[in-house]
Amino acid sequence: MRSDYLFTSESVSEGHPDKVSDQISDAIVDLFLAKDSEARVACETLTTTQRVVLAGEIRGKGIMDDDGNWAEGVETEIEETVRRTVKEIGYRQDGFHWETLAFENHLHGQSPHIAQGVDAGVEGSNKDEGAGDQGIMFGFACDETPDLMPAPIDYSHKILHQIAVDRKNGTAPFLEPDSKSQVTLRYEDGKPVACTAVVVSTQHAPGYHEGDKDAELKEYVKKVVAGVLPEGFLSDETKWHINPTGKFEIGGPDGDAGLTGRKIIVDTYGGAAPHGGGAFSGKDPTKVDRSAAYITRYLAKNVVAAGLATRCTIQLAYAIGVSEPLSLYVDTHGTGTQDDAALEKAIQSIGKLGGLTPRGIRTHLGLNKPIYRESAAYGHFGRTAQGDHFPWERTDLVEDLKASLR
Repeated sequence: MRSDYLFTSESVSEGHPDKVSDQISDAIVDLFLAKDSEARVACETLTTTQRVVLAGEIRGKGIMDDDGNWAEGVETEIEETVRRTVKEIGYRQDGFHWETLAFENHLHGQSPHIAQGVDAGVEGSNKDEGAGDQGIMFGFACDETPDLMPAPIDYSHKILHQIAVDRKNGTAPFLEPDSKSQVTLRYEDGKPVACTAVVVSTQHAPGYHEGDKDAELKEYVKKVVAGVLPEGFLSDETKWHINPTGKFEIGGPDGDAGLTGRKIIVDTYGGAAPHGGGAFSGKDPTKVDRSAAYITRYLAKNVVAAGLATRCTIQLAYAIGVSEPLSLYVDTHGTGTQDDAALEKAIQSIGKLGGLTPRGIRTHLGLNKPIYRESAAYGHFGRTAQGDHFPWERTDLVEDLKASLR
């Protein structure tokens, strides 16, 4: 591993068009899981000027019958959920307004060929539930921040989250929902020590791109960034690019179409770790794209929290309709106190993980709950486990790992 280098990660706000789509898709997942904890959902969302379109496959009690007919009132609930999500994000603009946008619902029943593999596995009803798809999933953790996340993505998220808080509470009324951030850090001896560049582009009220109003906006952004980054990271050498293109009044889905699943690096580790390629939002937890990415983050975070490594990458692989993972891979990047193969065996020996089958993952983390809308902006990882939300961020496996290595 290189020890001295620059590394950059970006984030996008809840008002970015792709994130609007992600949040709508996950709000639909939550709606259906609240009706049936075993609901199957694959919801894709398109957002554009004054329009939201849903498409995908679903199944669940109290949602849709075997003939593909909606249960009474569900179609209305779907539209209400979409409009409420857009309203909570803050879109009340001529080009995208929660109340007046056009809405289309093209969700339909799940393919029975997919359902048979997930429900019973490929070898019949005596098999455990199979994975909802094939694929590879990665989890990662490191000791760069208290959240055990790579620092550039962690700070990028926190900058935009604070901007959103200030927009909504009136501290910064000149802001609109769409924004992006990017943080470049200098690493020495493998640790982040300074911020060399910051990029923040934020949609703003009319006129805030020139004169005193422009100065006010830029001063505000610099104050937010200074409050997020560790003391001493900013200096006279830090390069600032705040709304570098100038005017940014048209934004969100009116400025650029949004689609579910287009911000997978923002959702995970900002490029500091591998990504299996699958998106999370809009999918129920039988889809291992989502649940296995959560369990690998959970495992990697607990390895680092246990002091067994300062940096850990974990991979799982699955085949559709097959319950057992095809492989488990652990890499502590030369920072481990134990052999990586020993960590793999330790993880596989912990019974409460249920063999890392889709059902075992969902049971251990409690994923069959309406907990996903909140995860769809500002990163799925590095968040605070609270109640049912973000259970993959808990560090309650530390003692089990240590005991399995004795």
